[in-house]
Amino acid sequence: MSALRRVLLVGAKGRMGQAVAAAVGSESGLTIGAGIDRGDAIGAALEKCDLVIDFSAADATPDVCQACAQQRKPLVLGTTGHNAAQKAAVAAAARVVPVVFAANFSLGVNALFALTRRATKWLGKDFDLDVIEMHHRTKKDAPSGTAKRLLEILREVRGAQSEIAAQSIRAGDIVGEHTVIFSGRGERLELTHRAGSRETFAAGALRAARWVLEQPPGLYAMEDVLGL
Repeated sequence: MSALRRVLLVGAKGRMGQAVAAAVGSESGLTIGAGIDRGDAIGAALEKCDLVIDFSAADATPDVCQACAQQRKPLVLGTTGHNAAQKAAVAAAARVVPVVFAANFSLGVNALFALTRRATKWLGKDFDLDVIEMHHRTKKDAPSGTAKRLLEILREVRGAQSEIAAQSIRAGDIVGEHTVIFSGRGERLELTHRAGSRETFAAGALRAARWVLEQPPGLYAMEDVLGL
């Protein structure tokens, strides 16, 4: 039996960090080698691990990316809400190591991405486009990273200058819900994904972690992991 690959879990005490730790088992081929949170040094912890899974905060991303590049360790990054400089740090790391950078690791959400692209092409410009997303009241970024990715897909197909609305709702303990609405004359199509548990995101992150270990340097999306 091959040795388990050791994960450095960044944001270990957060909701997603705890979900990832709970999902790791011998059948996953992975184990948690170390866990760190805000204010903890990453260098020494990373030395004894094979890769990083990061669900912390956007302002931690540059340090995480720099450490991964220096130690040549792959990165699975699920943090959202990045500014331009933080995204540039991700791109710089991806020139040295493989990085899976995804707004959402759910298999169903990534199917939603693919279906949204196809439906936008099929229905054409006579349909109005809208995105509605709902999350728990403590989620900081709005719209969510998943909603932003949906908007990117719609604009890629419809045209970069297209004005497409996104509505964000923050309420209760909603794990995550995203709906793309295609409104035409006399008909409306809605594509919706609802997450009932963070386990689905954790399982996807572990799948990405196993995949990224075998990849050359580059910036990858969850769609690449799934072959969509």
